[in-house]
Amino acid sequence: MGIPMSLDVPGARREDVWGLVTDAFEQLHAANRQFSRFDPGSEVSRYGRGEVAPDDLSDELREVLAVAERASADSGGAFSVRRPDGSLDTDGVVKGWAAQRAVDVLRAGGLSSFCLNAGGDVAAAGEPEPGRGWSVGVRHPADAERVLAVLEVRDGAVATSGLYERGHHVWDGRTGETATELVAATVVAGDLMTADVLATTVLALGPPGVEWAHAHGAAAVIAVLPDGRVLTGGAARQAVPA
Repeated sequence: MGIPMSLDVPGARREDVWGLVTDAFEQLHAANRQFSRFDPGSEVSRYGRGEVAPDDLSDELREVLAVAERASADSGGAFSVRRPDGSLDTDGVVKGWAAQRAVDVLRAGGLSSFCLNAGGDVAAAGEPEPGRGWSVGVRHPADAERVLAVLEVRDGAVATSGLYERGHHVWDGRTGETATELVAATVVAGDLMTADVLATTVLALGPPGVEWAHAHGAAAVIAVLPDGRVLTGGAARQAVPA
């Protein structure tokens, strides 16, 4: 997927978990092969060009498209996997979806405490030590050396969508215009797919997306305006200095 990924399993011996970890990461490699829009031979690329009929889609692509359709309906069309030029781009779903599948493999294999970092989006299970949750830092969008917030997470996920690394890569599906009202949006949710889709949608919706996300599965939201003000939780109308 072109992003660094890592897994922390506290107290585990490599030889005891290596097979399970390998199986989990194979979920990510498989998703990359199937959904990379940069690979002309991937299923999503062939479907986007009309070379694969809807009736012939894999179960995985059907699931991803169904997630996208729900997000689009819930957001009034702001979330979209159709780029302004009409091309298909499932990136706003696939990273979180694939990472969550890896998490599911780890849980099914018996791991109860681990932290998966997928390019800055984090899924955490259990605790790294008794009585302490996983500490997840949220990068300040204006300075890679600064931390905007530190979140304590147990059995949950944190995803961020922002402009500071990939530029204006999120668009409002209602208008086709790039999203510019926020520079970053971070969402805490019960699973990484939900957190990832919600974070992208908040960025597309702008400030109203903060309260919208709370109504659609977010446990917490942090959004940053271009002038540096921060919107948190349900206090979207009461911006405070960063």
